[in-house]
Amino acid sequence: MLKDQIKQYISEHNSDGFAMFKEEKEYVEKNKLAENSQIDLKDPNTRFAGAYIERCDKESENMLKNENSSFLSEPLDYLKKHKNEFIYLESHWFELIGVEAVSLEADDVFGTYDVMLGLKLQKKFEKTLKEHLNTHLHGGEAKFDLMFSHDDGLWNLNFALNYVEGFTEEMTIGEAFLLIYRFLFKLVEAAEEK
Repeated sequence: MLKDQIKQYISEHNSDGFAMFKEEKEYVEKNKLAENSQIDLKDPNTRFAGAYIERCDKESENMLKNENSSFLSEPLDYLKKHKNEFIYLESHWFELIGVEAVSLEADDVFGTYDVMLGLKLQKKFEKTLKEHLNTHLHGGEAKFDLMFSHDDGLWNLNFALNYVEGFTEEMTIGEAFLLIYRFLFKLVEAAEEK
C-alpha cells in the first residue's frame, strides 16, 4: 500500500524534479522509485499547512473550535493546561500512510500525551505491528493498545507519544504531529517489508 501511494504521488508530481518531505524521500531512494529524478526536500514545518484541525471537548467529543495551521505553533503543554480538550487532525499526508486522522490529548492519570488513530492495514500484519511497537516505544508502562476492528477493517492504535524517540515536553503541537507522522510512517514501512 505505501509503495503504491508513493508511486502515485511521484507520478502526479514528477516533471524532471520535484520536492518531498524527508520520510518520503528516504523511502523513494531506498526503494529506487524515482532514480532519474531530482528530489528536493520540503520544509517539514509545512507538512500540515493544509490540515484540518479541531480542538474538541474530551467528554462530549464536540468541536470547540476549528483551528488553522498557526495553532500548530502552540506549545505541546497546551494540552496539559486544557485537560478537557483533545486535538483532532486530518491530513492527506496521514492518508498516504493509511491513517484517516490522528487525535492527541494529555492523559489525566499518567500525564502522558496519548495518540489515537485508526490504521488501514490488514489483520495479517498483527505480529509485525506489535514487534515494531514493542521495539520502538521506550517506556516502562503499557506502551500501546492495538486492536483490530473487523467492522471497520482498521487497527485501532493508541500509544503514548512520550515513549517515541525524539519526544520532548518542550516541543510544539506541530512538532508533535511531525514526530507522530514519522513514527507511523516507519511502522507502516516495517509492516510492508515483512
